Amino acid sequence: MKYWHETLAVSQRISIELLRRRNSLIFWCLFPVSVLVINGLVLAEQSRLQLTVAQAFESAAPATLVGAALFFSCLGGTVSTVVAEREQQTLKRLFISPLSGLSYFLGIFLAYSSIGIGQALLIYTIAAFWNAKFQGSLLLGGLIILMSIFAYVGVGFVLGTQLARRTEDVNSLVAAFGVPLLILGGAFFPATFLPAALLKIAKFNPVYHMNQALVGVSANAQGLDKIGSHFWFLCIFTVVVVVSGWLSYQRMLRVERRL
Repeated sequence: MKYWHETLAVSQRISIELLRRRNSLIFWCLFPVSVLVINGLVLAEQSRLQLTVAQAFESAAPATLVGAALFFSCLGGTVSTVVAEREQQTLKRLFISPLSGLSYFLGIFLAYSSIGIGQALLIYTIAAFWNAKFQGSLLLGGLIILMSIFAYVGVGFVLGTQLARRTEDVNSLVAAFGVPLLILGGAFFPATFLPAALLKIAKFNPVYHMNQALVGVSANAQGLDKIGSHFWFLCIFTVVVVVSGWLSYQRMLRVERRL
């Protein structure tokens, strides 16, 4: 229970700080909504795909969620939080408090998970105005969304602890790593539009597998047997980056103690 209460306390503190930075929350809502509307309307006009407006938004919603929304909030937000905590000497105060490092680590996961779930509800609510529906298993889709959140936060810990030193580094770091991954992952247009050479490269991109898995479940009502390769790639990737994030976090703490 000690770790649970500490995790909740850290999550609440970070959530309160995010709420005070209302501009970030507003942009985290406006950006994916605008991408969703643009993607949905563009797909609806593509005669090659022969989609109705509802089908276009059913395909655009999951791609927008795991690509645009969760990437910038959960990955970019985690990097920003970790870097800001180092600059504000919060980690120094952590060393002299009874709060455990594990609770702090899990608290950040919980805070950004709540934001990611909120974004998922927002995007599918907007898509519902165009009669889009979640066609497949809600349980499987929810699991894919949660793994995507965990994967992004894990990568955020790795980047925030190892590569970003100042808040000025965050935007350039996220853009350098993120934009190519999002384009190849199908966040802004279907991956089927990619040429064969880039499609082969995209299969090593975790965003591509997040996108394909969630689109398969959400828009095409596919089960685990159909999206198995994407699902298991995402499972393995999530475990690897969460463990890597924890190890990077522990390394950062050792460095901070010596400073």
